[in-house]
Amino acid sequence: MNDENRTRGALRLHEYRDQPGDHFYRAAILFGFAALLYVSWRHPAFHGLLRSARHHEWGRYLVGPAATWAVLGLLMLMLRTALWFRYRTPPLADFAQAPAMTVVIPAYNEGEMVARSIASVAQARYPRERLEIFVVDDGSSDDTWQHIERAAAQFPDLVTTLRFERNRGKRAALEAGFRRGRGEIMVTIDSDSVIEPDTLLAMAGAFADPKVGAVAGKVSVFNREDGPIPRMLKVRFALSFDFLRAVQSTYGTVYCCPGALAGYRTEVVRRVLDAWIRQRFLGRACTYGEDRALTNDILNQGYDCVYQRAAIVHTLVPTTYRRLCKMYLRWDRSYVREELRFLGSVMWKRPPVARAMALAEFVTGNLRYPIALATSLLLVALVPLRPDVLLHFFSALLLVSAFHMLYYLRSERSWDFLYGIGYAFFSTFALFWIFPYALFTARAQGWLTR
Repeated sequence: MNDENRTRGALRLHEYRDQPGDHFYRAAILFGFAALLYVSWRHPAFHGLLRSARHHEWGRYLVGPAATWAVLGLLMLMLRTALWFRYRTPPLADFAQAPAMTVVIPAYNEGEMVARSIASVAQARYPRERLEIFVVDDGSSDDTWQHIERAAAQFPDLVTTLRFERNRGKRAALEAGFRRGRGEIMVTIDSDSVIEPDTLLAMAGAFADPKVGAVAGKVSVFNREDGPIPRMLKVRFALSFDFLRAVQSTYGTVYCCPGALAGYRTEVVRRVLDAWIRQRFLGRACTYGEDRALTNDILNQGYDCVYQRAAIVHTLVPTTYRRLCKMYLRWDRSYVREELRFLGSVMWKRPPVARAMALAEFVTGNLRYPIALATSLLLVALVPLRPDVLLHFFSALLLVSAFHMLYYLRSERSWDFLYGIGYAFFSTFALFWIFPYALFTARAQGWLTR
């Protein structure tokens, strides 16, 4: 049995390290950089935009900063790409020697999905005598508790249930499991998510390095067949996790170990637990963003936070525009809060390379908001005078988004990359308002989807 599990784990790990065609996509990405540089120098789509902007009375003041930001962004993308190529998946833990693990599943009004989540953990390949599962019902008002009880009855030797009389929030639910768990490693999984069989061994394997305090899993979309929004999010998640977090992992500073699947070294979590549960921002108790807050706490202790490509979770995502906006608004509000905290104190405790990368990412990443706003206003002013400007803008956006899809195709060989191109246009025109609104409402406490 142990040999079988080790063999399966080795095969699964091999898939992530050396997929067929990997060298082709690496070469395609490098060729894409050259093509992008050539096109931006020669193509009328870009030059049409520049000429039109320069002829506008205030547009000429935007061209210089926007071009500088574009160059910096391209250099940053090149550096990230080199680090992405360098990333290596941590090996899975040996089945026979896997450490004791506690899995905590907080649930609120999740219905039958929580039973699927519990079953996926209980049936995962991991030594039963070293695994315990805590499922915490955070005061649900629907039938979530009944589903939890039925699932727990199927795995009585693994599952412990807790029930709050009233909704106390996700942090309180996680805290209950963190304080009761006996494992050397704590893994958190959202109740609307299911894991793959090797995920727990993969999470444990990443902790073989004693410098690692937290591990981010790879989040994919469970309900990708439920419409265009889940399909677009599938591509976006692949780029966010398999690209950005893999890059950050090479210098030990993954900024957010996501609530859908994260692992923590128990001794470190308990060291920061009291401060985490009492966190406040601008005089108000913090509710959402518990995952990034805990990641910041662990980085602040001097530990590394890394990404584990072989640990995969499939999570439910919004299917409507309204719910999508609520999810992004919650994420962006926590981003504002925790980014300020990271820049104010946490970053300066990181090693020099991680510190330099964090500063570069902050500048190139956050300058896109004022530049995008100014560009949008300029387009609105120019289109009535020069309708062809809109066509030039669409051409440029199509070109850049198609290039980014090479990154997706290297990670996942799927025709869903077409939805990734669609997402570039969708986010540009339908989601542009979310971050500015989140910035000015960062003190809000509402969970929005709970």
